[in-house]
Amino acid sequence: MTEATEATGRNSLGRTASPMLAGFRLLTGLLQGAALWWLYRSARGDAMEWPATVPALFGPLAMILFMVPVLLLAGAGRMRWPVLLGWTLAATAFLGLLGWYDVASHVAGEFGSNRYPPFLSWPMPLFAATALFIGHHLVLPADMERKWIAAFPTYFDTAWKAGVQLALSIGFTGALWILLFLGAALFKVIGLDFLQDLISKDWFSIPVSCVTFATAVHLTDVRDGLIRGVRSVVLMLLSWLLLLMTVLAAGFLGALPFTGLDGLWETGSATALVLSAAAALIILINTAYQDGRPDNRPPAVLRGGVRVAAVLITPLIVIAVWGLALRIGQHGLTPDRIIAFACAVIGAAYAAGYGFAALSPFWRKGADWMRPLERTNVWTAVLEVAVILALFSPIADPARLSVADQMARLERGAVKPDQFDYRFLRFQSGTAGEAALERLTGSTDPVVARSARNVREVENRWDNTDIGSPNRTPVFEIAPVGAALPPGFAVAVPPTDARAECNTSGTCVATARDMNGDGSLEVLVADNWAIQLWTREASGAWSKAGQWTSRQCYGPGSTRPDMRVVLRKGDLRSVEPVWPELEVDGVRTGPFDPDRDCRPVATAPR
Repeated sequence: MTEATEATGRNSLGRTASPMLAGFRLLTGLLQGAALWWLYRSARGDAMEWPATVPALFGPLAMILFMVPVLLLAGAGRMRWPVLLGWTLAATAFLGLLGWYDVASHVAGEFGSNRYPPFLSWPMPLFAATALFIGHHLVLPADMERKWIAAFPTYFDTAWKAGVQLALSIGFTGALWILLFLGAALFKVIGLDFLQDLISKDWFSIPVSCVTFATAVHLTDVRDGLIRGVRSVVLMLLSWLLLLMTVLAAGFLGALPFTGLDGLWETGSATALVLSAAAALIILINTAYQDGRPDNRPPAVLRGGVRVAAVLITPLIVIAVWGLALRIGQHGLTPDRIIAFACAVIGAAYAAGYGFAALSPFWRKGADWMRPLERTNVWTAVLEVAVILALFSPIADPARLSVADQMARLERGAVKPDQFDYRFLRFQSGTAGEAALERLTGSTDPVVARSARNVREVENRWDNTDIGSPNRTPVFEIAPVGAALPPGFAVAVPPTDARAECNTSGTCVATARDMNGDGSLEVLVADNWAIQLWTREASGAWSKAGQWTSRQCYGPGSTRPDMRVVLRKGDLRSVEPVWPELEVDGVRTGPFDPDRDCRPVATAPR
């Protein structure tokens, strides 16, 4: 750490210990608790009150009152008061914009529903909190050193210290409530319910939680050296996990030429999985590099691990972008894919900077070891804030971009009208999707117009899931190998059809057999616990007649066979029922349901 940073830290610590600062933090916590209780009270019960009756106001208020006081707690005593005030106003405007636009651009009943308070759709609040954390630790070091761009050790020190401080403060608040519940239970044993009644009141629980959190922030600031010690231990432990993650990532990449990428693509979440691995490497690399000072360099084995891990990020990002491009090419844009693309762009920035730092050993030795990593971290942090602002504002709204892309695919014939996901427009793409769906009701294509009108009548995304949803072609593993299923069985079916649940390779095994000796083939479909029987109706359509399961035959601790394995081996045969069905008043009761099923056939009574 530089001398200027150390001096700033000493001055900050002196201010932290002042009674005035302690009073400011406690007052901030109390006012936050009162404001959050007011919001909660307005939204409680069926009869909501203002401001809960105005979602476009309630959503931004909830974000601001939950997050901005935390910035005040973290910045007080460390930032100059004019800078802290300006940063607080900027953060308030940032949260207000994101919260208002999120509520205004979505409709009730969507996935991640904003029908109920706080009327915000997931994961926007999480991304907003991430942007505030990053932004705060860009502003704070700059103010501490009186520079636009501070020294990297200051960024590292403030950000990682704040992370530990946040975790300890949340843990302290949780510990308080554990003790309160324990005390309430003790008093209740002797017939005193006052404490249990008190902690159940929202006018008590919400303010107390906020004041407790503010107290924890202040106490951890006073014990500044203790926090740094805890942080050092955490970083040391995590840094050694870098070696394990590097071996796993290298092994995964080394095996791909022999296994191929088909298995990865079939997971349906290849991009998220690979991006998560890259993110883990980025975090662990920083736990080993830390502030980059020569006296804080890790052992030689970790330095080698850092270089290898930094290089491995690039192929992981390439695979993630490749998988994402394939999905977009096949099915078009969706909000999730746009967010994944934004994460891939950020990952590419890290990969470029870290790769350059790792591959420059000849002219970057000693104190300059991996030095380009520092600039990469700072500028990529700025990029992250900009990307989050773009994603959750009108600049690059994922819902708007997805609707435009899906409508273009429908218009140019890339997707057939009966395969188009009209429910996406109705329930997953906000007001942009609603407007597009309204336009489709006037389409000259009768299938498009009828489907759009039908899905507009659905009030809840969980109702009538076959209306407006695209048909799905089931994926079957056919047994035995080389056999075929009867025509018309493995075709695109509505989501309500049980065959649509066989949507990934390995989920279902199917085989064709004549089960009742009538000369026509039925189809058996097995998942891990049951075998379904499908029969062809007189109209030629296939319907599920029933299923066999042995789940009730195996108690706890016993091994139940996987029905897919049974069907692959062909290890089953038809047997006559031991006891007949009954006919009662001209109605068949169905097969006999024995108290002890699954007995060996050889011992069954005849």
